[in-house]
Amino acid sequence: MSTATHFDIDPDEFWHDPYPTLKQMRQRAAIAFVPQLGATLMVRRDDIALNEKKIEIFSSVQPDGLMTKLMGQNMMRKDGREHRSERKAIFPAISPRTVKDVWRAAFEDMVDRVLEDLHPRKKADMTRDIARRLAGEALCLVTGLTNMDWQTMDKVSQGMVDGCANYSGDPTVEAHCIACVETIDQHILQRFPHVRQSPDYSLLSVQQQSGMSDDQNGINIRLAISGGQNETRDAIAGTIWALLTHPSEREKIANGQASWMNAFEEYARWMSPIGMSPRRIAQHYTYGGVEFAPEDRVFFMFSSGNRDEDIFAHPDHFNLSQDCTHAISFGAGPHFCAGAWISKCLIADVVLPRLFERFKGLRLAGEVPFGGWAFRGPMAMPVEWD
Repeated sequence: MSTATHFDIDPDEFWHDPYPTLKQMRQRAAIAFVPQLGATLMVRRDDIALNEKKIEIFSSVQPDGLMTKLMGQNMMRKDGREHRSERKAIFPAISPRTVKDVWRAAFEDMVDRVLEDLHPRKKADMTRDIARRLAGEALCLVTGLTNMDWQTMDKVSQGMVDGCANYSGDPTVEAHCIACVETIDQHILQRFPHVRQSPDYSLLSVQQQSGMSDDQNGINIRLAISGGQNETRDAIAGTIWALLTHPSEREKIANGQASWMNAFEEYARWMSPIGMSPRRIAQHYTYGGVEFAPEDRVFFMFSSGNRDEDIFAHPDHFNLSQDCTHAISFGAGPHFCAGAWISKCLIADVVLPRLFERFKGLRLAGEVPFGGWAFRGPMAMPVEWD
């Protein structure tokens, strides 16, 4: 255990709204051990940005972690040469050029089709019915699992997320997670012959073309699914909610003072769909007067760093005029989110402008509760349109 100051939290309050507690931590104990989470939290932006790069100390390799045990050792749970090698292998699928030349057109076609299908309903739950579907269909395209429907994509993603958070050891949750992994693997096996015969820019095909083993290819596809569904869903629904509840900020887009990309990036800073990234201490280390011992668990709190008062002019407000240059919404080190360019294209370039254009008079039709601190988003979001 590190020698950091102990800081107690109320887990329920923290799940419903972590930001007041994180603000107290930034003021009182920028590095603190939280017994309720069994981890030492770093909550200031510059501390996180500096230490996330020190992979020899803050290691992503977690052989005893639930993700590794249930999903295999994916590239997110590797450091150094191994991580760089696999990241290089997937780059042709997620590079800015591929996003511009391949995925944008595919996303435009998909989003137009989905919105056309949903428009006659005149009302829906933005999180469950719209954002969840858009995220799932986009993920089917990018992974190459075009033999999987979006409902199954959502189901297997949630099953793996639940499994990786199953710290209580619930055997039912674990069994469901394993079943979801098996479902993914079955779909992958069905698609392998096709991508071998007709290579494309999907993750499945690009990894196969790189010479990556089929087993590791499948493990990284599982990672893409677990990290590409819920977070994308939450970012889509959340950004739309922020624009609907801040009409003056939306007006900045209408009059050319801000862009849809500004809206997405500011929401990702302000509400941080990915709020935390865990690390394992690999060697003795002292920082900020705190001693860390091998095998200590550390949480880099991106959500807190993104509201650091020393960095951002209006940290607690959704403000499209805010400078987000120093936001760490996608990470700040070698594990910077590989899907960042795809997310920005899908959400800012395609979904937001098309959805607001297609769904005239879009408005909230009820309360919008938020939840989560490691991952955060609207739990439900009833909307109506003309």
